[in-house]
Amino acid sequence: MEKQQMKKVSLSEMKDKYLGKIGTDERDSYEYELSMEVLGKMIRTARLERNLTQEELGKLVGVQKAQISKLESSTNSATIDTILKVFKALKTEISFHVKLDDAFLRLD
Repeated sequence: MEKQQMKKVSLSEMKDKYLGKIGTDERDSYEYELSMEVLGKMIRTARLERNLTQEELGKLVGVQKAQISKLESSTNSATIDTILKVFKALKTEISFHVKLDDAFLRLD
């Protein structure tokens, strides 16, 4: 019996096929939701590493526990200002990478 070779495809190719090309509404929505989910998990992980409750972190940031809960569960889009305040309160370093065409922008 002859073995059939499985065609290998990249994650990007799968996204293109099932979500649409980069720049389409469906693809942009997916990428945004994924980013928010990852961000929420990072906040939760850092908070737990610091042995803080959601309420304690909220007090450090100046928001209610519910806002921290929403950030962690990705049910709320947060402003950059709030995200920066959360990471500052967690005494963590955060960096942003901005890519223009095929090159990352650098601030000098």
